[in-house]
Amino acid sequence: MSKQAAILSVHQATKKCFEVIGQQQSVWDCTLADCLPLLSSLSSLGEQLQSCSKVHFKNTPLQGFPELEQRLRYKLIQAVETVLGKLGEKMSVLQTVRDAVSNQVATVFQQYEQHADTIGLSASIERSSLAPSVADMLEWLQDIDRFLKRKLLLQTIKPDNFSHMQALPQSWNRVSTQKGQELIQDTLMKVSFFMDSH
Repeated sequence: MSKQAAILSVHQATKKCFEVIGQQQSVWDCTLADCLPLLSSLSSLGEQLQSCSKVHFKNTPLQGFPELEQRLRYKLIQAVETVLGKLGEKMSVLQTVRDAVSNQVATVFQQYEQHADTIGLSASIERSSLAPSVADMLEWLQDIDRFLKRKLLLQTIKPDNFSHMQALPQSWNRVSTQKGQELIQDTLMKVSFFMDSH
């Protein structure tokens, strides 16, 4: 295979990958927006459960209500399980998006590795007015893939860890920094001429 054909093959795989990222970005963004209220609800429920475990109902005016503590705890746990179910659905959507993007990124890297010797280092770092270098695009794809994987680290939510549940919105915000969201948008802007020309 000629050098030009090898570069074209990598460019086609890269273009397809960026198309998938562009298509999946709106699903990702909408799903992320849907997660924050659920995480806030979990945080609130965690705080209520923790308060319930600290209060001694026998020492309050509520002592006249039989099994109030158990009933209240049961209702709160049911609410936690409901919210966790909804959050699980959202995480499943995020996982699907992440998998679609990761599979495309893996295909691009596989395509590049297959043709790396033919393309050579100098052609890999060569830029033009219409296309970033192959090396730049590979780096951007890796950054996007890493960002999407990092976001899913919060899938380990345990309903019995009240302080962890209370800190979920803050943890989520730390992971979903504006910088990460801008990474995808900026990358798609950087490759827009490349996408239109190939």
